[in-house]
Amino acid sequence: MISNMERQRIDKWLWAARFFKTRTLAAEEIAKHRVQVNGEIAKASREIKPGDSVAIKFSGTIRSVVVRGLSRMRGPAPVAQQLYEETPQSIEALAAAREQRRMGSEPALSITQGRPTKRDRRDLEGVRSNAWDSRWSASLPDDE
Repeated sequence: MISNMERQRIDKWLWAARFFKTRTLAAEEIAKHRVQVNGEIAKASREIKPGDSVAIKFSGTIRSVVVRGLSRMRGPAPVAQQLYEETPQSIEALAAAREQRRMGSEPALSITQGRPTKRDRRDLEGVRSNAWDSRWSASLPDDE
């Protein structure tokens, strides 16, 4: 599967290396300037060769890899992993991001607006029923 081609388009390589499921998705991410080759923003037609460094931005984290090989077709994951070598800084950053997600707070607790949760609705119903009964009455006071 790994051939001795000299150069390959970056969108084809990202697809073959299994960073993206389709070439279209790879081209869209490149168009959004989320892919850099050797420190420069890439275009989908940019050709890469072994030894080039590629930085890909995924939801806040940046994966930095060095191109080790090129492939004409998309193969199984173990073969695709031979096409690149992840940099030590990238591995550390991914581990730190993974740990932060694991230790992070419950996402629902940070919601300040929008639909109330079931607990919020119960609290609101409890406040409404107690406040209505204690303040308002349709009957006349017993004092008269």
